[in-house]
Amino acid sequence: MNIHSGDRHLASAGHLDTLYKRVRALLVFFIVALALSGLTALPLEWEVDLLNRIVSSSPLVTLWPAMVAWIAHVNEGLQYMYRHYPFIAYGTDWLAFAHIVIAVAFWGPLRDPVKNIWVIEFGMVACMLVIPLALICGPLRGIPFYWRLFDCAFGVFGIIPLWLCRKFVLQIARLEQFAPRNS
Repeated sequence: MNIHSGDRHLASAGHLDTLYKRVRALLVFFIVALALSGLTALPLEWEVDLLNRIVSSSPLVTLWPAMVAWIAHVNEGLQYMYRHYPFIAYGTDWLAFAHIVIAVAFWGPLRDPVKNIWVIEFGMVACMLVIPLALICGPLRGIPFYWRLFDCAFGVFGIIPLWLCRKFVLQIARLEQFAPRNS
């Protein structure tokens, strides 16, 4: 690895601690966002009903009627399903569980980001895979294109903190060659 003499100075000037703090802040943000995203699957019936009531009396009715109609359609389907086939909601319970379990995996990089960079890279791959999933399975399930783009945004915005983490972790690994951390 090509190490510049300035790297020794940065490592000794507390730059490592700054990088560790950045990585941990980004990982905590990602863990919380991932867990909260999953937890929203549990009260889905209530959330979509509330969203339906909000958008049906908002300017979206005239600005984006297709979106209002889609939300009303989803709400109707969920209400029917919960009333007649509540066991199907068990799938969204597992979706919430999966989000939480994946979030727990990021505790490894939180404790030792250099050793567990693979978890960050795994998360980045998972974020990238959101896009083909939404674009392939969405049409098969009758999901409107604009909603699939909304789903794709989870992957696009999720990869940003992970990409920054990976960048900082690689800097940490390079700098720690000269100033091993005592913690």
